[in-house]
Amino acid sequence: MSQKPLQADSVNAKKGATVYPEPFAASVEGRTKAKLGDVFSLSSFGVNLTTLDPGAASALKHAHTVQDEFVYVLEGTLTLIHGDQVFLMSAGDCMGFKAGTGIAHQIVNRSDKPGRYLEIGDRQPDDSVTYPDDDLVAESGPGGKWVFSHKDGASY
Repeated sequence: MSQKPLQADSVNAKKGATVYPEPFAASVEGRTKAKLGDVFSLSSFGVNLTTLDPGAASALKHAHTVQDEFVYVLEGTLTLIHGDQVFLMSAGDCMGFKAGTGIAHQIVNRSDKPGRYLEIGDRQPDDSVTYPDDDLVAESGPGGKWVFSHKDGASY
C-alpha cells in the first residue's frame, strides 16, 4: 500500500477524547490530539500531535511499566511535572520518559496561550500504568485497549 506525505494539521483531531473513566475524563477536556501514527497504520509506536489549551493537561500524572514515551515541544510554554520536579518547556525542548522507573509525569499548560507538542510512545504489550495522585490503575488489555480499575482492584 502506497501513501503520500500529508500535512499534520489535516489529520482529524479530537478535543477532549480520552479512554479515562469518569470522573477522570474531565482532566483532559482542553487537550486536542491528532493520532498521526494511526493514519499510517504504525503498529510498533504511536505519534500524536497534541495541543493543550490554557489550563489543560496532557494526561493524569502517570508512570508506565513497559512503554517508553518521548515529547518534543513545538510551540508555547508548557509545564512538565516529573516526579517531584517541575520544569518549563518551550519550543525545541524535549524529554523522554523511560518505562519501569516509577517516576510519574504530566504536562500541563499553565500559560495563557495554547501549547503544542509531539508525543511518541511505543506500543509494547503487557503494560500497566500507575497514577500516584489518583485512585486509578490501568492495564493493557486485548487489542491494546486499556482496562481501568481502582487501586483496590474494583472495576470502574
